[in-house]
Amino acid sequence: MAKMLASISALLMSVAFLVFGHGLQSTLLPLAANQADFSELAIGMVSSGYYVGMVLGCLGAPHVIMRAGHIRALAALVSLMSASAILHPVFVEPVAWFLIRVVSGFCLAGFYTIVESWLHETATNETRGTVMSIYIVVLFASMMIGQVSIAGMELTSFVPFAVASVAVSLAVMPVCLTTANQPAPITLVQFRPAKLYKTSPAALVGTLLIGVANGAMWSLSPLYGSEIGLTTNQAAVYAASIIAGGMISQWPIGRLSDKMDRRLVLIALAVISAVIALAIALLPTSSFPTALMLAMVIGFFSQPTYSVAVSHAFDHAAPEDFVETSSGLLMAFGLGSVAGPIAASLLMVSSGPAGLYLLVAIVYSAMGVFILTRVFARSALDPEDKTDFEFAATAQIGAVVSPEPLDTEAANVIAPEDFPAYDDMAHSSETDTITEELISADQSESSGDEEDKPATPVPEGLG
Repeated sequence: MAKMLASISALLMSVAFLVFGHGLQSTLLPLAANQADFSELAIGMVSSGYYVGMVLGCLGAPHVIMRAGHIRALAALVSLMSASAILHPVFVEPVAWFLIRVVSGFCLAGFYTIVESWLHETATNETRGTVMSIYIVVLFASMMIGQVSIAGMELTSFVPFAVASVAVSLAVMPVCLTTANQPAPITLVQFRPAKLYKTSPAALVGTLLIGVANGAMWSLSPLYGSEIGLTTNQAAVYAASIIAGGMISQWPIGRLSDKMDRRLVLIALAVISAVIALAIALLPTSSFPTALMLAMVIGFFSQPTYSVAVSHAFDHAAPEDFVETSSGLLMAFGLGSVAGPIAASLLMVSSGPAGLYLLVAIVYSAMGVFILTRVFARSALDPEDKTDFEFAATAQIGAVVSPEPLDTEAANVIAPEDFPAYDDMAHSSETDTITEELISADQSESSGDEEDKPATPVPEGLG
């Protein structure tokens, strides 16, 4: 265990630093935007900008990695994200913040892709589950610590933005200084929503709607807390408690879904989440303990929905399609998350802070109804034919996780042999091999003729 942790410690340190900075920004920006008199719609647009960047990053960041390699791509993306964080107090304007968040989302998608492919390359079949579980724990813990770290900071000052930028900047150091070899080139797959829908309509539509609801909660819960009368520190803890509730429930609910039809689990989670959200919307409270308890409860039931939906898709997908399935569903989640904050902010304009949870109630109700229709349209799988729940392969925070090797001969897979970033490496490797052979041959020839050679004359003044 110690040897395994040592081999991934640099990556985990990078994750901790960067996600700490990201968590701080995710709580800071809605609160700072509110104090800067941004409208609810403007705050929703800024929040959705991050998910726009995530979607673009899922499509574009792999090409950056192909061109530059893992280490150089990570250094570039982290540096760009750090610069983006520090620009928020320089340009206090909704359009500027939207564009900055797009850049941050793109960089974070690329960072996750690099880290997760690297972890999978480092792990063996026996240790992969442990490695990815440790990674997910570090990721969630860093996110929550970053969210609550805003306590004691002045939102209108330069300090919290500087802290976020410094934390992100530090993420580049452990990886750039590591002596570990970078992983093999990543493999790209196509996003084919029609195929995903044919494989599992419940999973595709479910993840899209989960993105709408959970994306809105993740982005606007700090603003909701502030508008119901919580202090800045309390609003930060309120937002973190939603993720904390989800962390607690991921594994037990995932294991429960292994034993029964996952669609029934999704329906139950959707109905309970909708009821709790409706209760929060209709019975608002400014009591911090009550608000905190409700936040943890709705996080407990709403946050595992994505993992269960992806596991359901894996049940119906062929092993060689697992990467395409997970990356495609992440894209669907991202697209839903783009719409979620905007739709919630519009409801908050007309209905006050309760509008956030009205949207959550509506979306989860719609999801429950749709998945119920699928229960009648397709019979459940036999439990023996289902894949085991693996949270590390179904977490919507990360990018592309590869549970199984791909068939590089398949039409939808781009083989990595000719990626530009690795041409120089291949050339360098071949050159080094040729050079070593020439040196070896030369040394052999020299040793054989050494006795026949005359002594080398020594210049005057040196003898």
